[in-house]
Amino acid sequence: MDLLDNLAIGFVTASSLANLFFCLIGVLLGTLIGVLPGIGATATIAMLLPITFQLEPVSSLIMLAGIYYGAQYGGSTTAILINMPGESSSAVTAIDGYQMARKGKAGAALAIAAIGSFFAGTVSTFLVAIFAPPLTAIALEFGAAEYFSLMVVGLVSSIALAHGSIVKALAMVVLGLLLGLVGTDIYSGTPRFTLGIREYADGLNFVAVAVGVFGIAEILRNLENERTRSVLIAKVSSLMPSKEDFKRMIGPVLRGTVIGSALGILPGGGAILAAFASYTVEKRVSKNPEEFGHGAVAGVAGPESANNAGAQTSFIPLLTLGIPANPVMALMIGAMIIQGIVPGPNVATEQPALFWGIIASMWIGNLMLVILNLPLIGLWVKLLTVPYYVLFPIIMAFCAIGVYSVNSNVFDLYAVAFFGFIGYVLVKLRCEPAPLLLGFVLGPLLEENLRRAMILSRGDPTTFVTRPISATLLFIALAVLIVVFLPSVKKKREEVFVEED
Repeated sequence: MDLLDNLAIGFVTASSLANLFFCLIGVLLGTLIGVLPGIGATATIAMLLPITFQLEPVSSLIMLAGIYYGAQYGGSTTAILINMPGESSSAVTAIDGYQMARKGKAGAALAIAAIGSFFAGTVSTFLVAIFAPPLTAIALEFGAAEYFSLMVVGLVSSIALAHGSIVKALAMVVLGLLLGLVGTDIYSGTPRFTLGIREYADGLNFVAVAVGVFGIAEILRNLENERTRSVLIAKVSSLMPSKEDFKRMIGPVLRGTVIGSALGILPGGGAILAAFASYTVEKRVSKNPEEFGHGAVAGVAGPESANNAGAQTSFIPLLTLGIPANPVMALMIGAMIIQGIVPGPNVATEQPALFWGIIASMWIGNLMLVILNLPLIGLWVKLLTVPYYVLFPIIMAFCAIGVYSVNSNVFDLYAVAFFGFIGYVLVKLRCEPAPLLLGFVLGPLLEENLRRAMILSRGDPTTFVTRPISATLLFIALAVLIVVFLPSVKKKREEVFVEED
């Protein structure tokens, strides 16, 4: 009964005119950046963080959430129509979706992707609603030692699931932790690593770091690799899949929803890993595996369901524990902090309207996406003809105005430029910036809980292994590291990410 009462609170909050408007803006903007290859949800949300400072907390978080799962929808449109995935998680959809389009079934492929995404989004939204309260109750029992160990698990998982070299991912986490230490010591009040720059006394500006490392770096990378986009599918015929298509999509949609819901919770994996895992599973369970790569319905339905489910369930650790499962969730934590909200289990008890409003808005947003996206396909395709050299000055100006508006400080613009250059260098060195952002967000929390646990235990480090929950979490972190470095697992991991690239 409590669940129904809480959902009622959520739907009342999410269905207010203001929140419906911002949900609509979020899903439309998410679809747009999903359609336009080379921008991405992470960079867009990083750029929009300054705007959220001027909005109500619930409205801003509902809009940012809409951008995230809206991008999963938009990415499939270009993947199917022109074989150019707007989002990384849609790359696998392009394999069979584009082949369906070439056979004259573009409309059916788009409808299958939309239906699968909506079903998966609905199921995973209710999973968030079901599992969030008990996890929140458990999290309220956590002490400083447990939170420290939980964050260690999150950082280790982000290393294990990062693209490319594990050593580089570890280096990115360490760099993020070091950047998070810049500022004033939380107990002694002594400035540290500030290089004598007074603006660093309160730490590095989260918005400047996020916009630079993701937004500006992404723009520079796209300018280097700009290519002409040619729309090969000029007209989309019937959007109604055949009865045979419906029969073929049921199993993949169900399996994709389960896979995505499970992998979305894991730090670092999320929608991208879910989509590729679903495709692999469908290819293995199919009676006709030779169809894959030549327009298999399962190759579209499964991954699209998985990536949307993964996007939704990644909110579970964010809302219950205050731990980001991916870079977008790290940015969501940044948005909460900007609004004066302390991420963690107390959000559910202290601000139930915000907590349940976000959950309810996910279902409303998914419904909006189904209703709006299919009729607007023609518009999205036309946008692909806009050259990137026209888009990037507008995006750069928007970034600069947004970052400056947070503190009205010119120094923040220099910081954005600096971190934009750092982000571009990391891209050239094939170092994924996602673990860096997770380390930067979790670094101060990790340090605070470490020092608090040591104070409470009077300097006894065994407190982390004598407390059962903390010891279990540290054991999980150690086990993940050992497994990842096993030769067989390491080889398989490299094969998956090579295929993904």
